[in-house]
Amino acid sequence: MIVKRKRLAIISIFLMCFILIITLYPFLNVLAKSLNDPIDTVKGGITIFPRKFTLNNYMDLFVTSSNLLIAFKNSVIRTVLGALLSTLCCAMFAYPLSRKDFIFAKPFLKILVITMYVSGGLIPSYLLIRSLHLMNTFWVYIIPSLISAYNVILIRSFMMNIPVALSEAARIDGANDLTIFFRLILPLCKPVLATIMLFVAVSQWNDWFSTYIYTTGSYKASLSTLQFELMKVLDSVNTGGQVDIHSEGLKLARRNPEAIKMAITIVCTVPILAVYPFVQKYFVSGITLGAVKE
Repeated sequence: MIVKRKRLAIISIFLMCFILIITLYPFLNVLAKSLNDPIDTVKGGITIFPRKFTLNNYMDLFVTSSNLLIAFKNSVIRTVLGALLSTLCCAMFAYPLSRKDFIFAKPFLKILVITMYVSGGLIPSYLLIRSLHLMNTFWVYIIPSLISAYNVILIRSFMMNIPVALSEAARIDGANDLTIFFRLILPLCKPVLATIMLFVAVSQWNDWFSTYIYTTGSYKASLSTLQFELMKVLDSVNTGGQVDIHSEGLKLARRNPEAIKMAITIVCTVPILAVYPFVQKYFVSGITLGAVKE
């Protein structure tokens, strides 16, 4: 029996190492190409280590491109602000739906669930945002994504597991609904709030379509984001052309589109990837707690 367990342990370790290698290899390969000399990269054969180390690819991105710095700033601001405001709004929406004394909780919940299956579509959304005068403004990144039906339902399920006695005790001590929500409910919901905040942050960071469709003319440059800049570079490389140094704002050599593509991919990936370790401990408790009891 002991020998059999040791064999199973060895097999498990081997499988985990294999999964780790095939998971990390693509990222390490992109990182190696971004740190390799662009002419040498064209020869191929780069694995997980750069053959001719250089930082010129990143210098081309940040030193010669002021637009990329603006895009990086916009991405950081919309990610932080969007994650905070969206999490707060979803929590405020979920709180009354979790209260058993709120008689309209079930009708509102049904309407909320319907929005997950039925959508107005792109054209009505565009017309609505235009009628609200959000076009070519920074708030077009924030306001349309403040409420998510899935996030509201997830937070509501978590809140329903908080004992009602805590709220009743606080109310007896003279606390009103706002005091109970901000000083009692929110601190107890840290796991699910951290999880939702990460979901929203990743969605905000990866979004490029909003910049593409809701900004025009000169506003597209001032409201550009990292993902939108990445899509422009990828589109230029994948279509066989070179990056237009006038429209893109990148003074790149015509010989290194592949290296630039890898460098900007790393720039777009690493910042949001660095957030995961800080909220990883909240994932299991934030998502699964509240899924059993409804």
